[in-house]
Amino acid sequence: MTVFASSGKARTFDYQAGDVGYVPFAMGHYIRNTGDEPLVFLEMFRSDRFADISLNQWLALRPPGLVQAHLNLADATTTASPRTRGSRSSSSRRRT
Repeated sequence: MTVFASSGKARTFDYQAGDVGYVPFAMGHYIRNTGDEPLVFLEMFRSDRFADISLNQWLALRPPGLVQAHLNLADATTTASPRTRGSRSSSSRRRT
């Protein structure tokens, strides 16, 4: 799992079966299965609302100058992203 924040800061962690990871509030994350077995994971949020948007989409919908300044990306990187919207969101059930 890679956890990323502003200013181009990111850390990648290699987890094994049974490990627990934590993503701080307002930080993005990316999960990739690097093993040979199917990946099964449980993701929990302390919120009544969940929204899922790809990093590529999120970057493409921000002003390119802002993205370049905060993430230290080259102009070619930010202009290569498609400028389309698309996300999935759902509301979770409240605990009773």
